[in-house]
Amino acid sequence: MSINPELAGRVYPAGEPYVVGREKIREFATATQAQHPAHFDVGAAARLGYADVVAPPTFAVIIAQRADAQLIADPASGIDFTRVVHADQRFTHHRPIVGGDELVAELHVDKVRQMGSGAMITTRAEISTTGGTAVATAVSSLLVRGED
Repeated sequence: MSINPELAGRVYPAGEPYVVGREKIREFATATQAQHPAHFDVGAAARLGYADVVAPPTFAVIIAQRADAQLIADPASGIDFTRVVHADQRFTHHRPIVGGDELVAELHVDKVRQMGSGAMITTRAEISTTGGTAVATAVSSLLVRGED
């Protein structure tokens, strides 16, 4: 099955909230070698004006990938995940992610560009709190390799 060219313009609604745990932030910071004390210590984060530990900027990828999973799992998309290569990821942060946030992401398929037997799909995940406050915009490009 080839990639559905009619994916462009499709919007996948926000799924279940992701509750940002303090330990998840610490684990992510350790894994990505982010060293700032505000990623680990509530007191250090409080001195900077935050209610809890602050996630490294790339932490938003966790929520964005949950949104991308809806597209990949959609049988109408024509995407075979074994043929997907993550080509690009960019974030625009509207405010930091902190421990205790409950985040959701609405996924927009902004562009589908056929490339031979494959395609490049550009998505945009609008990440917000469950209360509707904008947190980050994640733009991702997925290359779906063709089968020939």
